[in-house]
Amino acid sequence: MLTLPNILTLSRILAVPLLVAFLWWPMWEAGYAIAFALYCLMGITDYFDGYLARAQGTVSKLGVFLDPIADKIMVAAVILMLVGTRHDVAIITGIHLIAALIILLREIAVSGLREFLAGIQVSLPVSKLAKWKTTLQLVAFGALILAGAVPAYPFVHITGLICLWGAAVLTAITGWDYLRVGLKHMDS
Repeated sequence: MLTLPNILTLSRILAVPLLVAFLWWPMWEAGYAIAFALYCLMGITDYFDGYLARAQGTVSKLGVFLDPIADKIMVAAVILMLVGTRHDVAIITGIHLIAALIILLREIAVSGLREFLAGIQVSLPVSKLAKWKTTLQLVAFGALILAGAVPAYPFVHITGLICLWGAAVLTAITGWDYLRVGLKHMDS
């Protein structure tokens, strides 16, 4: 049960409060820099936990259960912290809140859909487009966290917002694709 891939997944979950702590003070540029480094480390462990589990043949039910939860906890926490408007400073504001909301709502909806489908023993495999969505989303949040560390370089923030909208578009497309598949199994 405590295989290296599962330990990596658990470490991502346990790192979320630390990530939130470093993002708590929006004017603390060093905190955002540390948060960026931690976020990158969490992204690396996300890649390696799955890679190692498959390579070592140690894919476990616990890992299959925890990995998407770890991802969703991290995404939700980062969105909430970047949207927070303490001291009139927020990284995601205005119209860009729509993109963040699309991502957050899709995370919740797909989780519920997966849970429903698991109850009727139907799996919902991750599509290639969803993997691209996840990659773009990780880049967007990383750039937006980094923007808090380097406010003198507005292109970092702009790049993050562009990637956020790209991720939101892919999020809507993949969310709709998953919903279409799920609807085929409802009321049958």
